[in-house]
Amino acid sequence: MDHHPDDGPVDLVTALALARSAEIPGPRTPAGSATRAWPGPPVPLTPPSGAGAGARAGGGAGDLDVGTLLRLSLAAADKAGRLRPASSAGALHPVDTTVTTGAGCSLPPGRYGYDPLRHRAHRIDRHPGATRPGLTAELSVTVRRTASQYGHRAWPLLLLDTGHAAAALVLAARALGAGEPVVRLRGLTGQPHHGLAEVYVPPPGAPAVGGSRAPSPTELLARRSAPPPLRGVPSEDALRAVLATAVREGGDLRWCAAVGPPKPGLLELAPDGRTLRRLATGEARPALAAWAAGQAWIAEAGAVLLAYGCPTDVGPPHIRRTHLRAGFAVHHAHLTALRHHLAARPVGSWQQADLGAALGGAPGRDWIVHGLALGTRHADEENTT
Repeated sequence: MDHHPDDGPVDLVTALALARSAEIPGPRTPAGSATRAWPGPPVPLTPPSGAGAGARAGGGAGDLDVGTLLRLSLAAADKAGRLRPASSAGALHPVDTTVTTGAGCSLPPGRYGYDPLRHRAHRIDRHPGATRPGLTAELSVTVRRTASQYGHRAWPLLLLDTGHAAAALVLAARALGAGEPVVRLRGLTGQPHHGLAEVYVPPPGAPAVGGSRAPSPTELLARRSAPPPLRGVPSEDALRAVLATAVREGGDLRWCAAVGPPKPGLLELAPDGRTLRRLATGEARPALAAWAAGQAWIAEAGAVLLAYGCPTDVGPPHIRRTHLRAGFAVHHAHLTALRHHLAARPVGSWQQADLGAALGGAPGRDWIVHGLALGTRHADEENTT
């Protein structure tokens, strides 16, 4: 299923059923360019020398700093071009970002394509029509990047990656003190590059919504997928905090965590939101390892956070919503894990992972959609001890 962005609409129901099957992807194919070839002249995103954060020529110090927002969320972090703030299956980063700015931004009003490798914008349209103050980021995907490695398993991963990117923008906006971001999921009615999600970021000074504390830029840049294995059982307090974050951000998905000895089983957040309760008893991690494309290290992870739902008989809107929301929630849960000194690694590829049926329920109702492996230490730390 190597869809190119210029192909016609995707049959998402069929694509998900195939991705969930035991069929093995074929040989790898060329991934193409790591970023879109945006038209229009490049525009640096670094503030002018001597200017304060968020300032620009002709703008004010209270403007939304577009460059820092993108650096904290989607920019490449090293010369090799690895994008670290937002998770991506296989580090392929298929999500492309178009930014429309209005008043109160460090970029003049217009529409821009973002190049994460060079951290610069390309002006596409100087006059995009009526725009509200602040910034709107439209997220689309270049399918061939992910399909090059995962073949027919690509589409769930593309949606999860888009959810991670949306969450990264939201957290970066909060770190900069912008108004509370608004995320809108979009329909896949045309080509994939027509957009899957929008994130609107009001300029600083707009009303903010109360909730969890805003992250710091240091926290966002420190978030990364830890290399396996991830051993060490998280404390109950840490596990409860990670589950609470996932439940809060995860829409209509259900959430649990698989843990090993001394009391192996599945735990979920109790209705009071403050305690954990046992959903099932027994060791689940080896089965999860088999379902997650045979990644054996998962069987030894300290815990595995699981998002599940998305029945077999739902249509494309539900599939889009649950997968985008799962990526969005796991990204937030990853930050919570970091705050509790846990190592974490998202797990997005799941085959025949009918959790509901495994627990004795009706088949085809509760499929695993996304996961986050957790541990108190990871491979790099073990190699230095």
